Amino acid sequence: MKHITEEQLEELRGALGAERDSVEEELATYGRVQNDAGDWQGSTSVDGQEPDPNDAADQIEELAVNVPLVEELEKRHRDIVDALEKMEDGTYGICEGGEEEIPFDRLEANPAARTCVQHA
Repeated sequence: MKHITEEQLEELRGALGAERDSVEEELATYGRVQNDAGDWQGSTSVDGQEPDPNDAADQIEELAVNVPLVEELEKRHRDIVDALEKMEDGTYGICEGGEEEIPFDRLEANPAARTCVQHA
């Protein structure tokens, strides 16, 4: 992480923490944790209740919207958590596609970036 100053690293850590909190809030709105591994699943507004047969179609439609959204949010959450872990072990900012340093401007635009632009 020689290409990133300590000040820049703290700025990125703060951005990642704020985004993680925001994503977790969104995940809680559209889904729920399904196991100890932190996996999320889509849910409907009436989970746990016996559905009225007339509402079943609405629930299916709501779930059809929520599941892909939860999957996308879960992926982003995983990327953020991985980036924070990389900061701790000293591998943050290294491209997973080619092992070169990811430029700060890319990390500033997407602090959870796993690759440089060339390998994106």
